Amino acid sequence: MEKRKGIIAGFDIGGAHLKVTRAQDGRIVEAVTIATPLWQGLHKLASALDETAPIYAGADFNAFTMTGELSDIFPSRDVGVAALLGQISTHFPTDKKLVYAGPSGFVGVERAAQLAADVASANWHATALLVAKLAGDALFVDMGSTTTDIIAIKNGAVANDGYTDAGRLLSGELVYTGFTRTFLFGVASSAPIHGRLTPLMNEYFASIADAHRILGVLDEDDDRHPPADGKEKTVDGSIARLARMVGRDATDLTPPEWGEVARWFSEQQLRKVHDAASLVAGTLPRDVPIVGAGIGRWQIRRLAERMERERSYVDFADIIPADDTVRGQASSAAPASAVALLAGYPL
Repeated sequence: MEKRKGIIAGFDIGGAHLKVTRAQDGRIVEAVTIATPLWQGLHKLASALDETAPIYAGADFNAFTMTGELSDIFPSRDVGVAALLGQISTHFPTDKKLVYAGPSGFVGVERAAQLAADVASANWHATALLVAKLAGDALFVDMGSTTTDIIAIKNGAVANDGYTDAGRLLSGELVYTGFTRTFLFGVASSAPIHGRLTPLMNEYFASIADAHRILGVLDEDDDRHPPADGKEKTVDGSIARLARMVGRDATDLTPPEWGEVARWFSEQQLRKVHDAASLVAGTLPRDVPIVGAGIGRWQIRRLAERMERERSYVDFADIIPADDTVRGQASSAAPASAVALLAGYPL
């Protein structure tokens, strides 16, 4: 593919967030993530695109990937892909745009409509491909707000077993748990309270963001959606929400005791990711690094320790070409960074 010079904007259109990056001369110079609850309607995407316009203004080319076709406003993935492609065409009417279609590479919007199965939820493939080109062999793990991708990189190529969401769920390459938006009953069915396992209330009273906030490992900029009760995003607020999950009030336990309950939920999440990572890593040499991306890199570092690979842990933020001031944001928006770099400057 011919090298494109100038400014390249990358977009990852998700069901909960829009991620936009700006690459200039082969480096990410700006990156932003905007809450975009697509389940409330396509107008949310239109608003997010307007809000992020300063990031992509004046771009010579725009590159897109997506997962938003999964949103329940669409009756099927094909319909979702078509609708999002329609939004792309509306907001970016020139022909200077490409859509990432996984093994089919970058294609125009019209061709993308014919390759819906390749386009749908292909953002993980773009990021893994960039890691393959930058890091060689690796176990690539990207934990976002909602899901975790675990991909083997062999001989400088993406060595995925599954490709679709269904296939990757079966292979362990997609674990439906993330650093902020996951419901607590999605990682455990009970929690230890005073030495006894208490079954959880099967209600959306709290999320894993509350557990990570209590533990002091959550960057508030990464939690962009309202909490379950719509109240304050504070440690006290998170403790109150966590308490409801086990049928209690916040005053029933001390703050350190609630900290141990929060630690339990984070540990249960890590165990799920560890199980899947052990499967995916089964054919990789022991000495290949774990490359971690996404807002859940704290959890991925713990995974590296658990798998006894902590000495070879590599942060995606440290290997991509990016200005130092935006490396963290670029890693949190990894797929948008990947398509901007891959489309603009094939590595």
